[in-house]
Formats: sequence, C-alpha cells, structure tokens
Amino acid sequence: MRLVEDKLRRALGQAPADLLLKNAKLVNVIAGEIHPADVAIVDGRIIGLGDYAATRVIDLEGSYLAPSFIDGHMHLESSMLTVAEFARAVVPRGTGAVIADPHEFANVLGMEGIRYVIEEREDFPLDIFVMLPSCVPATDLETGGAKLSAYNLRLMIGEPRVVGVGEMMNYPGVLAADKDILAKLQVGQDKRIDGHAPGLGGKALNAYVLAGPRSDHECTTLEEARAKLRLGMHIHLRQGSSEQNLRDLLPLVTAHNAANFSFVTDDRHPASLVREGHIDNNVRIAIAEGLDPVTAIQIATLNTARFYGLKNIGAVLPRYWADLCVFDDLETVLPRMVFKKGALVAQDGKALFDPHDIEHTYIRGTMNVAKLDLGDFAIPAQGRELRIIEVVPGQIVTREATDSARIEGELAVADRARDIAKAAVIERHRATGHIGLGFVRGFGLERGALASSVGHDSHNLCVLGTRDGDMLFAAQRVIELGGGQVVVSDGQILAELALPVAGLVSDRPLESVAHAVDELNRAAAALGCRLPDPFVVMSFLPLVPIPELRLTDRGLVDARSFQLTELFR
Repeated sequence: MRLVEDKLRRALGQAPADLLLKNAKLVNVIAGEIHPADVAIVDGRIIGLGDYAATRVIDLEGSYLAPSFIDGHMHLESSMLTVAEFARAVVPRGTGAVIADPHEFANVLGMEGIRYVIEEREDFPLDIFVMLPSCVPATDLETGGAKLSAYNLRLMIGEPRVVGVGEMMNYPGVLAADKDILAKLQVGQDKRIDGHAPGLGGKALNAYVLAGPRSDHECTTLEEARAKLRLGMHIHLRQGSSEQNLRDLLPLVTAHNAANFSFVTDDRHPASLVREGHIDNNVRIAIAEGLDPVTAIQIATLNTARFYGLKNIGAVLPRYWADLCVFDDLETVLPRMVFKKGALVAQDGKALFDPHDIEHTYIRGTMNVAKLDLGDFAIPAQGRELRIIEVVPGQIVTREATDSARIEGELAVADRARDIAKAAVIERHRATGHIGLGFVRGFGLERGALASSVGHDSHNLCVLGTRDGDMLFAAQRVIELGGGQVVVSDGQILAELALPVAGLVSDRPLESVAHAVDELNRAAAALGCRLPDPFVVMSFLPLVPIPELRLTDRGLVDARSFQLTELFR
C-alpha cells in the first residue's frame, strides 16, 4: 500500500520521479498519433506524461519514443542461441518481449524442454511468455523424443508466464474430432490458442476456428489471409529467415482492421538476427511498403499485447512498465536506446548486460543413435520411377516430383547431373535404428554431404549427400559433437557447429554462432550447393504438417494425406 501511495504522490508531482525522459516525440499507440511528451518513471513503471521533476533526466532531443517491440510467435530454438544469448541479440533491436513456443525443445525433451525456457528467462531484460506446445509429437509419422498429453499441458497452463496453447498443427486431427487433440484445445480455452492451418479454407476452416484456434501465421497468399481474417482469426505477419510472407499480406491491412494483425518471426536464424534484426526488421519493411508508421508500431506492440492478454506492456501509459525504445527517424527505425523497466539495457546496437553473468540451466544429452554402418544408406532399386522431394526456393512447402532413378548395380543412387541428392533421416532419441531414405532436388550438391541434428518437428538426424561414405561420416560427426551441423567431403570436415543443448542450440556467443553458420554455408557452396541457407532448408524436409512430400525416420510421407508413401512409383 505504501508503494502505491508513494507512486500516487509522485504522479501528482508532489515528489520527484526516478527518471524523466524529456523532449520525446511519443509514438502513442493508443491515440494513434505522434506528439511531444515527457515521460516520468518510478520503480520501473511509467507514472505519467508531462512536466515532472526527477532525480535523473535524459533529454531525448526530439527523438521518437515507442513501446518496446513484441514478437507474436517465435521459436527460440531456431536462433541456435541460449535464451540469454538470444536476449543479447534482440534487446538492442528494441525487442522487449516474445511469445515463445518451445515446440522444438519439447519434441526433444518433453516437459523438461518447456521448463528450460521458463527457467532460463530469469534475470535478463527480455520478457518471455510461453505458449505450451500442442503437437508433441506433431504426427505419428515420425519418432520424437517425447509425447505431451492434455494432462501434461494442464499441469502448466496456470503458470503466470504461460499465455496459452501453441500452434495446433494437427488440423486433420481437429477436423476428425480426435479426442486427444480436442482435450489439448480445451486446456487453452481460457487463454489463447494459436493456429497453424496452411491453405485451409471453406467449411474445414470454419470447423477449425470453431474448435478454438484464434490466430494463424501460415498464410502465404492475400486470399488465404482474408478468409481467415473474416472468421475472426488474428493474422500473424511473418518475416522469418526462410518463411517470408510479410510483403504478400500487407495489402490486407487497413485502418479499419489493423488491430487484428501482429508481427512475428516464427524462425529467425543467427545470421539474420545479426544482419537484418528482429521485429524492427518487420517494422522497417512494413513502412517501406507504404504502411503508416504509427500503424506499423501498433502492430509491433499494442496489438500483440492485447491479443495475448499481456498486462502493462505494449504502450506508454501510466502504470505500464517502462519498456521503451528510442530511435531517430521513422524510416530506418533503428533503436539507439532501449529501456527495460526504466533501466537502460542497450545503446547504439549494443547490449549493456552480459549473458555470461547469468547462470545457465544445463540439460541432458540427446544424441541417442543406434550404431550406423555404410549399408544403412543403401536404397535397393524397386522400380524405375522415383518420388522426389523438390525444394521450392524461399518457401518451406515442397513439391512432389517424379523422375527416373539412376541405378548402379541393384541400388538407386544420387544423380549429380540432374541435381538429385540422397537424403536420410535417422532417429536420434531412442536408438530405434529407424532410418528413412529418399531423394531431394533443389540443393545443387555436386559432392560431399551435409548433416544436422535440427529437423522439424521431431529433430531427428538429417543427412543429405552424393556419396554414402560421406553421408555416414557426416552423421557420425554430428553424433560425436552431441548434436550439430557439419559439411564434409571425401572424409574431411570442411565446417561444423556443435549444438550441445538438445541438439538444437549452441552454448557459444551470438557472433561465434553467426560466424560458424556463415562458414557452413560457404563450405556447402564450395560443394556446389546453390541455396544460400541449405541447413535451414534441410531442417524443414521432415516437416510433415507442411505439404507436399516429406521424409521422416519412418520413411517418405505424403503431407497432403498424412500417410506414408512409397519411394518408387
């Protein structure tokens, strides 16, 4: 009570504030305008706008002052950084909060993976709100490291930082009224339920929305987003590293409906964080495409806070936390000062906090792979025509292609001349020995092999190559690293990055991880690979909930019918 009384006295101007940010151009996301303002802060909270005395005064000299940005849907694991290092990467970019779905950690570690994210968020200037993963495993067409039931989710839904149930990817299960799926949706009924329904429309979309999901980040066309918006879905405008739909969907945003949109990154990789930024990048793109700057900043702040029921963040108002960013113009929107609860935590693009001062939560090893030998990669020829996974540049969807098999002896092999590489997905959680084999077109690989322990959604060990010997060597090296990514050729390691945290995340600093990723990409390019981020593309090859053709440890999957299919036609 005394603290409240003290703040009231200071709000009335009867005692000085702790901090006054003076001479700001306030981006007022509530009023929808920019106006001159001084902002007074006490104990990390805003107490008022106006002329106040203060113990400390910072003159912003006419710079813009806005609420810190909020990422409405993202997976921390895709950054390949520990939570603390991720904070060091994004806080200087103006990010004050994220809605994190630890789906990848949970698929590897189950409840332990969710706890890891919740516990790691302490003691650094980034609010992490958690959506409980709803699809662990995503489907029964792959072997994951864990299985989460509605009962498991119910144990955690009441935690203060848990704001709902994460993206419901199993939309066929929803439409089929699967009891386990509906029970998971029931868990989130009093909070938020995120959707994930690429291409869904008509009566099927009506039924999906009826079941509870209220957002979608998978829209790739204006027509799809419009249909979902008309049914009351909150549309996530996504600009990730590999999924980039923001520009395509922006024409849908108007002054009348803008409150129903949020900016998200979904999957943002270390090199992208360094070069392009985080939600500030979404804001810049939107403004460059003609969106009103105030509307863009509303989408980056207030809209997300309101949709997810986040208290006292997302605007500059009395009682709200002083989570703020300062920038000098409305085109570049490059934060030069970032405040968290009134404390200056980043300046001129540099974090003013050190993640190494934060105690790290360590988790068990996760590379449990049955012994491999060369014969595990052999594909006996059972026909002349192959189903081939064809990569679509710039998208995570794939196409099903058909081509003649190259056969040597009795085996189907990679064909460099036609850009057909061999792919393998090796189960790595339970040492079952499951290995799915297939062929992929679109990488341009001329020799060598790539291997990675990152493979959505169950994150089994993915290998791509032109020779079985190199594929075996690459897989064994990832296992030795305790998880990671490697490029090899002729029995030599050309580049590698260890990912010892669940086989998904490095324990190294952002700059070191970004450099290693660049080295991996350069090494892959030296092997003929045409894709700028081949490991990102490879990580989505097992992603069953996205059409058309996928490969898991169980085999080739038709992602339209959600059924295993034959490699040979």
